[in-house]
Amino acid sequence: MKFTQSLKKNKDFQQVYKKGKSFANKYLVMYVLKNDLEENRLGISISKKVGKSVQRNRLSRLIRESYRSLEDNYPKGLDIVIVVRINSRDIGYKEVESALTHLGKLHGISVK
Repeated sequence: MKFTQSLKKNKDFQQVYKKGKSFANKYLVMYVLKNDLEENRLGISISKKVGKSVQRNRLSRLIRESYRSLEDNYPKGLDIVIVVRINSRDIGYKEVESALTHLGKLHGISVK
């Protein structure tokens, strides 16, 4: 991810949840908030209700890779938090990529 850093601090997540705008679809919820940086920051939140650590890590890798492939479509200067819903337990790469594209269009931030 050449233009993106990870969102790691709890206070940053809380700020995006409180001040950001959210849209959801069947598999994911995306919160977006503008930041004053020259890069995007991506945070991924997956509850233990989704599954054991193997499933959660797999979903995290799928989301990160899907975002990386779509990264050129997003403008710089955004904090993005992606929350995984429980029914996305067994989805594949194409579904994740489609869900991210759909949410980007709903937010009006995706060029594609």
